[in-house]
Amino acid sequence: MFVCSWMTKKVFTVSPDDSVSDALRLMKEQGIKHIPVVMGDRIKGIISDRDIKEFTPSKATSLDIYELHYLLAQAKVKDIMKTEVITTTPDTPVEAAAMTMFDRHIGSLPVVERGRLTGIISDRDIFRVLVDITGVRHGGHRIFLTIEDRPGSIKEVADIIRKCGFRLQSVLTSYEGAKEGSRDLVIRIKGKGDFKCLKAELEGTYNTVRIMKG
Repeated sequence: MFVCSWMTKKVFTVSPDDSVSDALRLMKEQGIKHIPVVMGDRIKGIISDRDIKEFTPSKATSLDIYELHYLLAQAKVKDIMKTEVITTTPDTPVEAAAMTMFDRHIGSLPVVERGRLTGIISDRDIFRVLVDITGVRHGGHRIFLTIEDRPGSIKEVADIIRKCGFRLQSVLTSYEGAKEGSRDLVIRIKGKGDFKCLKAELEGTYNTVRIMKG
């Protein structure tokens, strides 16, 4: 799964000489929080709703609403945009892009290919990835358990699931919070299998098991 499959390809942009009020209006109309600043198709910066909020508070205390609107209309995007823009590429793994956003505390990454802006991926797109890979929208039973971190341990769980007449829908694992030598496993399953068989087999084999019946 790569950024190109999840990025927003229709990117709304502004130019450095556009007014801050134009950028703010575009954000509100399109329901977005980040706008790349471009000249032609080359990215020069990025402006966010946070940048605008940080620009206005000190002014807002002493200005009425009309004066504030005038201030935003007179200020240029280039005056408050971030010029050091962290970007990604279409062929970057989507999880690598998510890690960059998390580690750098940013809500979006402009997607650049050969120097040209081709898309943008935001925290909302990352949420879509999570919803998709977990299969939560398609229902089914959710199984959480802690397994040994060794070859074949996931297959053993899958064999029990198939034995009881279910099929795998998604498989996720994590080492975060797990004890040394183990890992947490989350599996979503579907099918008209024997739920009692599944519950009995899993709880009889593993110490840490939680099943949410879908």
